Amino acid sequence: MKKVGRYVVIDELGRGAMGIVYKASDPTIGRHVALKVLTLDSSTDEGTHSPQEMFMREVRAAGRLAHPSIVIIYDAFEDAETKSSCIVMELVAGRTLESILMSGQGMTVEETLNLVRQVAEGLDYAHRNQVVHRDLKPANILVTEDGYAKITDFGIAKVLAREAVARTVGVMGTPSYMSPEQVKGGEIDARTDLFSLGIIFFLMLTGQKPFTGDTASVMFKIVYEEPPLPSRVNRQLSAAHEYVSLKCLAKDR
Repeated sequence: MKKVGRYVVIDELGRGAMGIVYKASDPTIGRHVALKVLTLDSSTDEGTHSPQEMFMREVRAAGRLAHPSIVIIYDAFEDAETKSSCIVMELVAGRTLESILMSGQGMTVEETLNLVRQVAEGLDYAHRNQVVHRDLKPANILVTEDGYAKITDFGIAKVLAREAVARTVGVMGTPSYMSPEQVKGGEIDARTDLFSLGIIFFLMLTGQKPFTGDTASVMFKIVYEEPPLPSRVNRQLSAAHEYVSLKCLAKDR
């Protein structure tokens, strides 16, 4: 029986560049949780915060968020045995928006609007509490079995972007969903999440991303090229759908 801190690991839910997510049991409370284990570089430059300190600061900020469209953070700690940074979160029964879209499972325009509205409300709440996601993408949006959207992984992208050994595009944001200011290495604020939401909205409405090609091409287009009109891809869309989508994708914040 594998344990991480006081949590008993039941099963692996998934893994990626940021670490591994387990389904685990909290014996103290008697509930199942999602346990994300991150291995952060322990080195730090003189006069700067360590990745672990950054991690705890960002998780504390995200842990204060309490909204129906945001995954709840219960706990955060460093595992003494593995020196890994761990986040304990609400276990959401459902799938990521990414897996839904990749499965080819079609969404009606009404279902799309409902999900995007929920995500937007969650982002608005987070932004009013001075928390920016920085890496909003379908893989970080969970959809429950009842059709409710929940955003996860607030603040983690900021921590990973500060790691000297992992300073790559992949951890500072996912290229297909980055904002122009992220691509250019500029100042990041809440509006970067709205640009990413615009890309997700466009994808859900049309079945394709507004900026396509290899990584370099996508990043160039995000900064310098306007997206196509959504109605050219999906004839069922109205001017209102286009307005909201293209407003989010404006180059000028």
